[in-house]
Amino acid sequence: MKFGKVDDPDHIDFTLPPDPSANKKLLEAAKPEGKPNIYIGCAKWNKADLKSFYPKGTKDELAYYATQFNSIELNATFYNNFPVETIEGWYNKTPAGFKFFPKLHQGISHWKRLKEAKEQTDIYLDGIANLQEKLGMLFLQLPDNFGPKNWEALKAYLEEWPSGFPLALELRHTGWYDGTWNSDDLYDLLERKNITHIVTDSAGRRDLLHMRLTTPTAFIRYNGANVDSDYTRLDDWFERLKLWVNEGIQNIYFFVHQNHEEASPLLSAYLIKKFNDELGTGLKIPADPKSTAQGKIF
Repeated sequence: MKFGKVDDPDHIDFTLPPDPSANKKLLEAAKPEGKPNIYIGCAKWNKADLKSFYPKGTKDELAYYATQFNSIELNATFYNNFPVETIEGWYNKTPAGFKFFPKLHQGISHWKRLKEAKEQTDIYLDGIANLQEKLGMLFLQLPDNFGPKNWEALKAYLEEWPSGFPLALELRHTGWYDGTWNSDDLYDLLERKNITHIVTDSAGRRDLLHMRLTTPTAFIRYNGANVDSDYTRLDDWFERLKLWVNEGIQNIYFFVHQNHEEASPLLSAYLIKKFNDELGTGLKIPADPKSTAQGKIF
């Protein structure tokens, strides 16, 4: 994970922005029933990245990962359109209730830049649909140089997005958020199309950090810096998420990234425990493979 990496994170102000007034109004209008759905996980499951997570002798990383977490952010689909047999294999290796959150292929977002991308989108969706009920939410990540000047292309693409596939949007150009462009049209479109506005929290890209919800779903991509402040940042995030729970959030999707991914399960487990202790969510806390008793990380 190189996005937003900094040499000295100790000098970064990690304070979360205040909530815009639109959030409370949006959440109250959703009229939620019961507790929110909460999915917390890592960005990938391969052993090369999560070196210390898997017990010795683990033969199938996804199958084991899915016994410890209820979800995975699936970045691999950004680089490859996988055969149906592979996607069906992911489905079959995971238990009922597990959710995948795949990234749209780069051919759509980065090569075509959303223009004349219907064919590529249809191919992608035809394949990923084989995750069936285990498909949580797709997300579209646009490149750093895709700014407000590309608004018409973004608008046209999202207007045609099929409602049967839940979608979230991640924007990485500062122009969307620095006040130089009126973002009301963007938020109106996302709300009308029921498209979730991803919150990206990265040490080196504070210019992208926002708190503007566009659906009663919070989709957070959290980029840690492999330092102690990663945990205090999660404390702050938990307080914000707790506020949103009290206001009526329906879904929380929180995925942890790291410069060195082996720390991702530890941070995810830390946040899960806070939800369990303070909100009584009963989420599974991942096991510590270094414990002979296969105890929990926390």
